[in-house]
Amino acid sequence: MKILLLEDDVILQEIIEEFLVENGYEVESYFDGEKALDAIGSGSYDMLLLDVNVPNINGFEILSYLREIGNTTPAIYITSLAGINDLKKGFDLGADDYLKKPFELEELQARIEHIGKLYRLHDEIEFDGMKFIPKTHQILISDKVIEMRQKEAQVLEYFIRNTGKIISCDEIIENVWDDEHIPTHATIRTYIKNLRKMFVKEYFDNIKGEGYRFNIL
Repeated sequence: MKILLLEDDVILQEIIEEFLVENGYEVESYFDGEKALDAIGSGSYDMLLLDVNVPNINGFEILSYLREIGNTTPAIYITSLAGINDLKKGFDLGADDYLKKPFELEELQARIEHIGKLYRLHDEIEFDGMKFIPKTHQILISDKVIEMRQKEAQVLEYFIRNTGKIISCDEIIENVWDDEHIPTHATIRTYIKNLRKMFVKEYFDNIKGEGYRFNIL
């Protein structure tokens, strides 16, 4: 599991990062909210650990922006803010958990693992000799890793779980996008075009006037 840690307390950041790495996690740490947000925009993470009071852009603002643009990466606040209003604000913004400092590292790990199970972060889908990990947006082929964007991964997962079925653009939109961010049919065709380029074989059949069918030969 790849985790982004935003914590401006140098000592605490090092303690958390060392503990998580020792327990098998991949961790990227940031002190500054703006740099953390840049990293999230250009990279792919399975979980976010966010302090609130950090330089430039605070943790509340980061999660608010991410949820607004449709980024659903699970997030846990780790903060000294303990008031009920702060707790409520964190959950209202889309946080999955809220951990008050100080806390036991084992408790943080337990919460990470619990959320990982809820979101199926460890799930793998095997097809045609490949492993697809939806939540990390990766396909593993021997020693090669194919990286993709979040929505590309969600579209591919929907096709794989409906192998052999003709799926229209409207069905993809209904099952992959939320009501606030509805793409056009042209956008869906672009996603499928991008997915096609990732594979040597052709898995997507274009069914004229109906949609697409994903075939595993």
